[in-house]
Amino acid sequence: MTWDNQKQAQWGQPPVPPSTPPGARPAWARKRVVVPSALGLFFVGVIIGSAGSSGTETISSTKPAPEVTVTVTVTAEPKPVDASDGKPAGTQEKAKPTAEDTGKEAPVPDFVGMGLQSAQDTAQAKGFHGLTSHDSLGRDRMQAFDRNWKVCSQNVKAGRTVSTETDLDFGAVKLEEDCPAKDEQPLEATGSRMPDLDGKSVKAARGALDSGTSVTVTDAAEDRMVLMESNWKVCSQAPGPGVKLKGQPVKITAVKFEEKCP
Repeated sequence: MTWDNQKQAQWGQPPVPPSTPPGARPAWARKRVVVPSALGLFFVGVIIGSAGSSGTETISSTKPAPEVTVTVTVTAEPKPVDASDGKPAGTQEKAKPTAEDTGKEAPVPDFVGMGLQSAQDTAQAKGFHGLTSHDSLGRDRMQAFDRNWKVCSQNVKAGRTVSTETDLDFGAVKLEEDCPAKDEQPLEATGSRMPDLDGKSVKAARGALDSGTSVTVTDAAEDRMVLMESNWKVCSQAPGPGVKLKGQPVKITAVKFEEKCP
């Protein structure tokens, strides 16, 4: 065994083939070790990754630019002043609205001769809403169906301008009746004195007395029941007109309006 073979055996390398000349380096010793490029890239990535994991983060922040406020001062040119009233020249003062312009006042229409329902509708269209009516014949009948009644009088003269808060009262009769020459207002209580009930409706007579007064009504012509008191007129009364009332009962005799008292 040559020296080279001894060295090869000592180093654990295979013996040099006999073709190798003495003193020449073995073929294995002459080979270069080439590291694949892929393996090199692997090591480079490991090194960079280690540096990134152990390094510090860099945070980039951008501060907004400060706002700039620009103040512009505009000086208005003074308007010429009228020396007469101290107001700027060319200023026209608006006229103050009147009560009629604002609807708080209105002229009262002429309602006489109109149907009661039409009169009420016209009054409401003008802004009047406080409306009442009464029997012009003084019989104290209720105007249950306004279309069956006509206006004979009104408490506010036609053409007069008044507040729309004013109450309008219409004197009325049924369509088939004639308006009286003078409007008969409902009877009013005369305190402690007996009123004159002659010719008045029994209903109006009862309304003129104290509500606690005991009243007896009988038919003056026949033995009929007096049911619709506004259709009956008084023929006699007791006590008489002007007698002081002290709570005593009142007696009345009556007939229908189209009849004559006996």
